Amino acid sequence: MHLACDGRGRPLGFVVTGGNTNDCTQFEQVLAQIKVRRPDPGRPRNRPDHLLGDKGYSSRSIRNYLRKSGIPHTIPERSDQQANRRRRGSNGGRPPRVEAALDDVALFVALLVESA
Repeated sequence: MHLACDGRGRPLGFVVTGGNTNDCTQFEQVLAQIKVRRPDPGRPRNRPDHLLGDKGYSSRSIRNYLRKSGIPHTIPERSDQQANRRRRGSNGGRPPRVEAALDDVALFVALLVESA
């Protein structure tokens, strides 16, 4: 069972699948199940105000889907994704941390001074 719930733990939408199905593969289907009735007449809400997810939902396709849908989200990055972005440097999309770049420059200068 794949479940979306609100901040109080009340279920908003769910999808039932086989036992070994990854959560990230059912993400869009679970979000499509969300229907929250409004106090006034009108269509039910189907978009959350903000989405919180764990590292299992930290894929490029899920983040792109949320950005395209206009859903603000907080999902921590996996350490391998952070390492890949640092390894690619300026070609990796979002720039790596400035502190890490400054540390690299300081190390380079120290190596130049030692070799001179």
